[in-house]
Amino acid sequence: MANALSQNLETFPNPQPERDYTIRIRVPEFTCLCPKTGQPDFAELTLEYVADRLCVELKSLKLYVWSYRDEGAFHEAVTNRILEDLVAATAPRFMRLTAEFNVRGGIYTTVVAEHRAPDWSAPAPVQLP
Repeated sequence: MANALSQNLETFPNPQPERDYTIRIRVPEFTCLCPKTGQPDFAELTLEYVADRLCVELKSLKLYVWSYRDEGAFHEAVTNRILEDLVAATAPRFMRLTAEFNVRGGIYTTVVAEHRAPDWSAPAPVQLP
């Protein structure tokens, strides 16, 4: 679990709540610790979401991400925890978090976790000629 900074995810009103649009945020410097060895784990996080009424404020997201620097966490657990915290803060229509961890012991790990509001369906992709 992250320290107290994780409780400070701030939001702001979605400026276009009547429209489905995708917000993509790339966090290239995520760090946590391996819970077995205590060695640092590095990852790039990509957050993609369709907001409903709220959007996540970027400075608070940065501080939230930093709160994991000294925390031991398995890749799967930390990815799902971050998604859960972001969903709790913003209640999005859809949210996907992709965590691409750097090599450890010759193995790369990518974890993708998703949330979909029960009453939301993705619009059909537009096919242009």
